[in-house]
Amino acid sequence: MSQAKEMNNAPQWTIKMADGTSETLAPREGPVRKAWNCLVRLLSQFVLKIWRFLQKAWSLGANDPRKVVHCLKVGTALSVVSLFFYMRPLYESVGKNAMWAVMTVVVVFEHTVGATISKSFNRVCGTILAGFLGLGVNWVADQSGEKFEPWIAGSSLFLLASAATFSRFIPSVKARFDYGAMIFILTFSLVSVSGYRVEELFALAHERLSTIVIGTSLCIIVSMLVCPIWAGTELHNLIVRNMDKLSCSLEGCVIEYFDGSAEGGKSEPIKNLQGYKCVLTSKAMEETMANFARWEPAHGHFNFRHPWQQYLKVGASLRSCAYCVEALYGCICSETQAPESIKSHLASTCLRVSSQSSNVVKELAKVIKATSKSSTIDSVVGEMDDAVKDLQSCLADLPKLLLPLPTPEVSGLEKAERSAASLATTPLLDMVPLVTSASLLIEIAGRIKGVVEDVDELADLAEFEPADQENSKHNQPTNKIAMQKQNEEGTQKALERV
Repeated sequence: MSQAKEMNNAPQWTIKMADGTSETLAPREGPVRKAWNCLVRLLSQFVLKIWRFLQKAWSLGANDPRKVVHCLKVGTALSVVSLFFYMRPLYESVGKNAMWAVMTVVVVFEHTVGATISKSFNRVCGTILAGFLGLGVNWVADQSGEKFEPWIAGSSLFLLASAATFSRFIPSVKARFDYGAMIFILTFSLVSVSGYRVEELFALAHERLSTIVIGTSLCIIVSMLVCPIWAGTELHNLIVRNMDKLSCSLEGCVIEYFDGSAEGGKSEPIKNLQGYKCVLTSKAMEETMANFARWEPAHGHFNFRHPWQQYLKVGASLRSCAYCVEALYGCICSETQAPESIKSHLASTCLRVSSQSSNVVKELAKVIKATSKSSTIDSVVGEMDDAVKDLQSCLADLPKLLLPLPTPEVSGLEKAERSAASLATTPLLDMVPLVTSASLLIEIAGRIKGVVEDVDELADLAEFEPADQENSKHNQPTNKIAMQKQNEEGTQKALERV
């Protein structure tokens, strides 16, 4: 028995079988309907991708509004420089080369003030040097006659372009003048080729140089006066953030190892403990910011000759500590774990070393952030050294837990049997992550001392403000008691869970 029904403007047949079941049959879609459905799916996917892109763009601007401000600054600079096209007096003053001012704004305007000044300086100097050399070569070629003129122009272009290209491989030139070398090659090539046929070469060079100076000056003014973003400040804040992330990762890894590994090794990464990865991957950004910061004028707490290179040394010392933290993180994810009875022997001292080491890094972050020296750094480092000595003593006593001391009544055969039994109950492979973690903590403490030395040198070179001795003497006992209380509470909680 069958009956027809209208659903969605298409007939469907419901067949009732003899056993009481029913089955609905729909007609096959034609080619037109298939094409329409495919088109609808494509349009819906396209709209969904556009919506997701707009959401990402909105979140990007909301997380860092300075990027939106930078876009508005670029638009403002381009709008101002476009007046050379729309206002006839300005257009007649620079001629058809006004387009070079627009191109200069597009390629020169960068996110930070230092980057903008660096590219502007390179563009102006590269253009002037290439222009004078081009004029000189053109004059020599013109004086040599029509026979030798093409040869002189071509050979000079080959030699100077090759030399400028080779200079871009020199590290010192590539770091600061790579863009200038590229502009030199471009400008000299244009002057050489146009100078061979254009008669009014001096007027052309003057107009082009004027438009470039106008564009670079406008970029520098807008970048410095409208919500400036200083590369030096960015580098300063980057080092402080890396210190905070490193201290949190160090302390969190040890707490997680002795507190969260009671059920075995961790198989999945713990995201909140991986802040050290930001320290490991920030080298290129630090070098770029330090290079641009040297071009910036004095601003805020930073003078014109601020020791930006010392920040790179501090960053390198932090990365040396981060490598050890990465190895320490591997101990957390290890499948082999030591017995809880053995781990409890080192838990309190390891937690204390990690806590004191983290306090030292946090204190250094406060020093850099406030640009003032600390009067408590020596006491904090001393507490870290005391914790390291205690950990070394616990490591020295660790074999006694594995091999108990013999008694006079026990014979030599019984001693060997007990030693073998104790070793059998505690495999040596299970002890490797625990001993490795303790050794890494000692190594991290030693490397943190290198960070302390680099920060002290930075404070001397940058002339940080001296510490307030009266306030430090008044607050030092209170801070010390609070730190000890915090460390004892964290250690006690971890030991209870272990």
